[in-house]
Amino acid sequence: MIDMSDFFTVQITLQSLLSVLMIFALRVVNVSIDTIRMLFVMRGRKGLVWILGVLTSVIYIVVIASVLQQTNNILSVLGYATGYATGNVVGMWLEECLAVGFAEVRIISPQRGAAIRERLRDAEYAVTEIPARGKDGMVTVLNCSVRRKEIAEVEKIVRAVDAEAFITAEDVRAVQRGFWGMEK
Repeated sequence: MIDMSDFFTVQITLQSLLSVLMIFALRVVNVSIDTIRMLFVMRGRKGLVWILGVLTSVIYIVVIASVLQQTNNILSVLGYATGYATGNVVGMWLEECLAVGFAEVRIISPQRGAAIRERLRDAEYAVTEIPARGKDGMVTVLNCSVRRKEIAEVEKIVRAVDAEAFITAEDVRAVQRGFWGMEK
């Protein structure tokens, strides 16, 4: 049987608690920045990715050096691990708040496609209408390219016209700007 006390100790002093808190906080910041960095990698923002990469690397080195100085203190290891886990969640939350980039919203409506198209155009969204055949007959497919921050507003407009419409959204990168890239 392995005795964990051979590997870990619990040191509860003001200095050790502050060190664990620093490890936790820096790890949260480190992983959050790295999550945002990946967002910008997907968007092709090379300069910003470079800066965030340098920043996240420096923070990581400081954190790992601090943990390695006290590897026998289980609180340092737990601070590192919980900071990593928390940083992932915080990074996801920040990514949702930033909602950087563009999305292609696809709306499929069996009966109210024209009305949805008009409401979206009244709200100054660019909409492409495509007649299509679904499982149960003819449907209207509407493609609407928007800023990611506007997805919820588009969904609200669509739901007000057709609560049963099928809506999907996927991230896209602009290749050439058109009406989509114009300021509203």
